[in-house]
Amino acid sequence: MRLALDPSTDQADYHYAHRIRVRFAETDAMGIVHHAAYLPYLEEARIAFLREIDHPYLTVRDEGIDFTVLEAFVRYLQPLRFDDVVEVHLLVGALTRATFQIGYLLACDGVANATAVTVHGAVTTDGRPARLPGWLPDRARAFADRAP
Repeated sequence: MRLALDPSTDQADYHYAHRIRVRFAETDAMGIVHHAAYLPYLEEARIAFLREIDHPYLTVRDEGIDFTVLEAFVRYLQPLRFDDVVEVHLLVGALTRATFQIGYLLACDGVANATAVTVHGAVTTDGRPARLPGWLPDRARAFADRAP
């Protein structure tokens, strides 16, 4: 396992947040978000973060790189429910020459609902391993430095 992050439940430890409203289709018969729906929330926040650091995912792909998910881990703390507004907090963790990790906190009204980690590998568009683009560590670090 490559995971090296232990995501915090304190929102102040994160550099970015993206809001998502829980859709009815993501819930089960009890009105609770199905466990599999959390992964698209993480993806949506990652894509929004890339846009925020001036590298939308389409631009990344135009550069001939994809960020494949190598591992994903979610710790469920409190259920999310239909129509909740979830703040998906995010921070970029450990980076290597070809991989990076992202830690997440999903929270509603200041309550931690889940934490998560995803590990990503840089690959060419035909799936071969590649180096991380040089802008990623620089932009992630600059974003973290400007966060309150």
